[in-house]
Formats: sequence, structure tokens, C-alpha cells
Amino acid sequence: MKKLSVLAAGLGLCALAIAADADRVSVVDPYVRLAPPNAMATGAFMVIRNAGERDVRVVRASNPASRITELHTHLHENGVMKMRPVPAIDIKAGGEAVLKPGGLHVMLIDLKTPLQEGGRLPITLEFADGSSLRVEAPVVRPTAGGMPMNRP
Repeated sequence: MKKLSVLAAGLGLCALAIAADADRVSVVDPYVRLAPPNAMATGAFMVIRNAGERDVRVVRASNPASRITELHTHLHENGVMKMRPVPAIDIKAGGEAVLKPGGLHVMLIDLKTPLQEGGRLPITLEFADGSSLRVEAPVVRPTAGGMPMNRP
């Protein structure tokens, strides 16, 4: 009986040591930019924080509003800004990844129906270890000065 208790305690410690990436990550200020009428794509933005002691990697995102969801970045090539898919977004241990207009973001392509200002869109972030985190992102209208990270 004593051996069984020691084994159970050891397994519990192992489980804590291999906690899922999603358990160490939090998301701050998520939002989806309201697309103009008839636009078939838009972007989602947020700050992804890693409170863990090892790096984590977002490898995929999904949502119910678009047929295609990709992790993207902006590149400057020959004076032209272009969006390109990226295979993953890395977040260093104790660090964060800022997804913002003009930088890393989640691209929602081929919208099934127009998004509504004030609505909320669930976005699921998937990590390299197979875990996932669901984020509720409000749909907000772009402002003349850009999209503030701290909105009401």
C-alpha cells in the first residue's frame, strides 16, 4: 500500500512537470478588426503571454467565421509591405508575443458571413504539444489612429 502511495505521488509530480502549453499561456486584449462591407478577410490581434519556464509555440488557429485561418506576419520587400503566412508563432519562456496590425496576426480568410461590430468571435489557438486555448475576441471597428490594445 505504501509503494502505491509513493507511485501515485510520483505520477502526480510528473503530470505537473509536463503541464500542457495552453495551461501556461494567457491572452490579453484579443480583438477582431471589423471588415469593411463585402471584404472577405480580416485580422485578429492579441497579446499572448507565456508564464511557463519553457518556450511555447502556437502552430495553428481556428474559428467558426472563416473558411481559412492562418498565422501571418507583415514583411517589407523592396519598399512594399506584404502579408505572408508563418508556420508558427514562438513565445519565449516568461515572454510574450504581440499580435498587432502591421506585425504578427491571425488572418481570417474567406469569411462565411459578415462579422458584426460588438459581436464576439471564438478563436482557438493550438500549440505544438497538441493543447489548445479558446479566446473570445470582440469584433471592433477600426479607428483613425489604429487599433488600441486596451479597449473597453
